[in-house]
Amino acid sequence: MYHRGHLRPQDLESFAKQAFGTGYRPVKTERLYGGAQKVIYKVDFANGFACLLYVWDLSQNYFQEEIEDADAPSWNSYGANLFAANQAFLKQNGIRTAALYAMNRERTQYPFDYAFVEFIAGPKLEAYLDDASPRSEPLMEQLSDLLRRMHGLRRETYGPVDGCEDQLIPCHRYQLMNALRQLDYAAQHVASVAAHREQLIQRMHDLEQQIKPRQNYGLVHGELGPDHLLVKNDAELCLIDIEGASFYDVEHEHGFLRLRFGSWYRHLQDDALDADRLAFYQLHHYISCTSGGLKLLQRGFRDEALARKIFEHNLRSALAFIGRS
Repeated sequence: MYHRGHLRPQDLESFAKQAFGTGYRPVKTERLYGGAQKVIYKVDFANGFACLLYVWDLSQNYFQEEIEDADAPSWNSYGANLFAANQAFLKQNGIRTAALYAMNRERTQYPFDYAFVEFIAGPKLEAYLDDASPRSEPLMEQLSDLLRRMHGLRRETYGPVDGCEDQLIPCHRYQLMNALRQLDYAAQHVASVAAHREQLIQRMHDLEQQIKPRQNYGLVHGELGPDHLLVKNDAELCLIDIEGASFYDVEHEHGFLRLRFGSWYRHLQDDALDADRLAFYQLHHYISCTSGGLKLLQRGFRDEALARKIFEHNLRSALAFIGRS
């Protein structure tokens, strides 16, 4: 059994020495809550330095069941390998994200991977949007530029930044399969989903049939909301939770941005998007997030109010999409 803080104090100290040198001695470790897929600690050192310890412990991932499901129709956005590859790619392309200081993927002492990552002192972007800060508009314009640069990185194949899927089916087909799976799950627990399941399925198929073939994909974050952007020094946006970054239809990203940013999405909208793809992904996100919020509620997510909000908002949105309430 490993230490309740994941790393035993002597192992944390040894890892710090390997990463930073003899002048770095951890003196305080505090767990930070909020995420659903990895464990994060803030580590303070005797010399005043601080960083984060990321731990990819699948047993504490709220979506462990989905990640371990070999029949799942899409790749997941979890793990140290994806984080390392995406961090390097973003850095190489001038996209600001937290620095990776050191990573251990040996699994000789512990059954999980872990890493020291830069601690960025600053609030999440959502704090500026909720309070309508004078910095809100400039930060949203900065995000618009960031997205143009990310989505402007193009490739002819979809998939992870350091590889690609087999391309046997169009990438949006994975989302169709995922939506059907999530509908099946939600329908088992929610009467209104069960009552309108067939209509939602038909609408997904109708939208999917409108999509024309494509072999051109942009770099997307995969789950970009105002809670996945930190604001450093009240000025600089920094991407976090980057494991899901990949080359994909940029409409997939925009469907999620519209969902998460609400009225602020006006700064991010792109008239060049494929409207059919956007509508398809929009409904997919509503269905997927309905199921995701429900799973968080059922699996004891720490912030129950947030999980309920995710579930209820997306359920209403999915039903409204087909003219139901």
